[in-house]
Amino acid sequence: MADGILRHGRLGMGTWCLGDRPETRSEEIAALRYGLEQGITIIDTAELYGGGRSERLVGEAVKPFAREEIYLVSKVLPANAGRRRLEQSLDASLKALQTDYLDMYLYHWRGSTPLQETVDALEAAAAKGKIKSWGVSNFDLEDMQELLEDTDGGGRCRTNQVLYHLGSRGIEVVLKPYQDERGIPTMAYCPLAQAGGLRSGLIDSPAVRQVAQEQGVSGCQVLLCFALAQENMVSIPRTGKLAHMKELAACLQIKLSDEQLALLNRAFPVPERRVPLDVE
Repeated sequence: MADGILRHGRLGMGTWCLGDRPETRSEEIAALRYGLEQGITIIDTAELYGGGRSERLVGEAVKPFAREEIYLVSKVLPANAGRRRLEQSLDASLKALQTDYLDMYLYHWRGSTPLQETVDALEAAAAKGKIKSWGVSNFDLEDMQELLEDTDGGGRCRTNQVLYHLGSRGIEVVLKPYQDERGIPTMAYCPLAQAGGLRSGLIDSPAVRQVAQEQGVSGCQVLLCFALAQENMVSIPRTGKLAHMKELAACLQIKLSDEQLALLNRAFPVPERRVPLDVE
């Protein structure tokens, strides 16, 4: 798509829960800055996270870096996604992030506001230069179909951010293929299985342990490398620990072999039929 999020790489940084605790703030900032120094320029946050604390943390973390080198993503809550409140929420996010624009603004999940109204508000924000592009989050197939096929301007959606990891591959049945056919990248949150109802047994599974041993890496790195191997996808793991950020950044230099990917695919296959969108 014209937006070009994939031009900024396949690895970004999530910020859920970051900024919530004053005693960990310095390390969280250090972790984000380390990621940026390693070329991980996509940072994902939301007005929901800590009631704005995450956005303020990100705003502080990116200060030493040139704005044009960073790809900032934030999200609007469903309650604020109408014509009367979206711009107000956006302005609050811009102030917290200490920037004049967002590279991507996402509708966090679908609420009661008519979808056309939300699209119109997002398009208006783009016309004013406050956002370069917009997308959605936690949209299942029918939501994406309505957005792209029945909504004026919906075709300018540039991503759908959904939960995805080795143990939660339901989007591969119908949702991701639908988006791939239309050139819409998927943003994968929780690629380390930090959430989701299908996460049990991943790290300690024989397949993950075998690949980790063969590569000389951790189980978490195997999970992230699996996600990074997926086409048309950006993965946004979250950490506030500097040591863990170094571990994640190292994945940029790790490539799983075809045999290793096949082993993981056999151990954790795509569901045979469509399943509900995994969200928590």
